[in-house]
Amino acid sequence: MGGLLRLRCGEIAIYKAYVLLALTTFFWAGNSIAGKLAVGHASPMVLVTARWASVMVVLYLFKRGQIAADWQAIRPRLCYLLLLGALGFTVFSVALYYALVYTTAINASILQGGMPLFVFAASFIFFSSRVSLEQAIGFVFSFVGVIVIAMRGELTNLIDLDINFGDALMLVAIIAYGIYTAALRSKPQMHWASLMFTLCLGATLASLPMLAFEAAQGGTILPDMRGGVVIAYIVIFPSLIAQAFYIRAVELIGANRAGLFINLLPVWGAVLAVAILGEEFHLYHAVALMLILAGISLAEYGGRKPSGRR
Repeated sequence: MGGLLRLRCGEIAIYKAYVLLALTTFFWAGNSIAGKLAVGHASPMVLVTARWASVMVVLYLFKRGQIAADWQAIRPRLCYLLLLGALGFTVFSVALYYALVYTTAINASILQGGMPLFVFAASFIFFSSRVSLEQAIGFVFSFVGVIVIAMRGELTNLIDLDINFGDALMLVAIIAYGIYTAALRSKPQMHWASLMFTLCLGATLASLPMLAFEAAQGGTILPDMRGGVVIAYIVIFPSLIAQAFYIRAVELIGANRAGLFINLLPVWGAVLAVAILGEEFHLYHAVALMLILAGISLAEYGGRKPSGRR
């Protein structure tokens, strides 16, 4: 009876994790939709600065005791963590929100689906991580999917180098996030809230000079009603709630299984872009999405296959 009860509790925990992960990727996908809705209602650097400064303040207000307790772990690696926050949060967000001025939310969402493979590539380049044949082939599949988006399904666009500027910025965004994620392996051990606070501090500090530059160029758009709602969504859902949900799901089923659900992000993004923004879903979007997801699945299989089977 006790074994059956434990089994049932385990099944409930798994289903709970699935729900949390589905909501997490849904909120993350909504970030691209929110960024597109903000165009003309809040400038990109206003979005970036408000996002990370707000998250930093909220974390300090509710977790300052934990942050103080982790200070001894933070202090020796403070510069490293600040730089990680600048790269993974600021550079990624700046590239994303500026990209959405020039490209569709569907393109931005599907291109983000390639992030796990760029994490793998960065881990190989900077940390000499082991590479299997399946992972190498998977990276090629996903990269071809990224190219299909960039050339908008027309080979002549690639030959003529007629690449959408927004799609090029998205490539910068996912490369930056890939390097950031790979570099997190060298972070000191601490509570997630302390890590998030320090990264947000680095992101905020890095965003202020860019905000000043945007203002000097006359590009600042202070948020109106829609811009304010977008900022509130970005702070509450993709930044705070999704982070908490993802952490809890990892506790329930582990990081490896939870990481697979990131594959849902481009799917949610495409659905939301069509439903909310009325964007068109073309055949080349479907081809790119299948290539990216196939590449990630192949790479995941290669990464999990026991070494004795190679």
